[in-house]
Amino acid sequence: MPVKQLQSMVYASLMAALIAMGAYIHIPLGPVPIVLQNLFVPLAALLLGSRWGSISVAIYLFAGAMGIPVFAGAKGGLAHFLGPTGGYLLGFLLAAWVTGSIAEHSAERPVAILLAVTFGMLTIYAVGVPWLKYAAGLTWSKAVLVGMVPFLVGDVFKAGAAVVLARALKPMVTRQLRPTSS
Repeated sequence: MPVKQLQSMVYASLMAALIAMGAYIHIPLGPVPIVLQNLFVPLAALLLGSRWGSISVAIYLFAGAMGIPVFAGAKGGLAHFLGPTGGYLLGFLLAAWVTGSIAEHSAERPVAILLAVTFGMLTIYAVGVPWLKYAAGLTWSKAVLVGMVPFLVGDVFKAGAAVVLARALKPMVTRQLRPTSS
């Protein structure tokens, strides 16, 4: 196995662990809690790109599906994918891909990176809110009111933090993942 691939796997696993840690820092707020997972999902995408960022989220989701308590409230199991937060969980996977894809084509321009994270966050809502509406039997307005509005201000700060952290960590990660000449 090439060293770069092994290093990418290690970084993806570490980011999956950070995403899981973000679930432990949660504030119950109706059917959808406030969590830090959506800080680490875009961070994974910005640091690792669309492919490995998505793989890190997939590792996290797989661990939760297998019953490991990595979801909000230290819970796990397949049932969480069918409940009110299932769409947000699946949205994390798509958001990592969207954020990473935009960032990969941004040439590290700060405005483009911020747009990448913004579109990623919106992707989480685009999957999560309709799922919440269906799973909880809510109207569209109620789903938006309980599944998006209370989180917008906090998500702006999380998006900003992800961008700042990525700018600080990206040079180190890039240096580690650079192909070695042997």
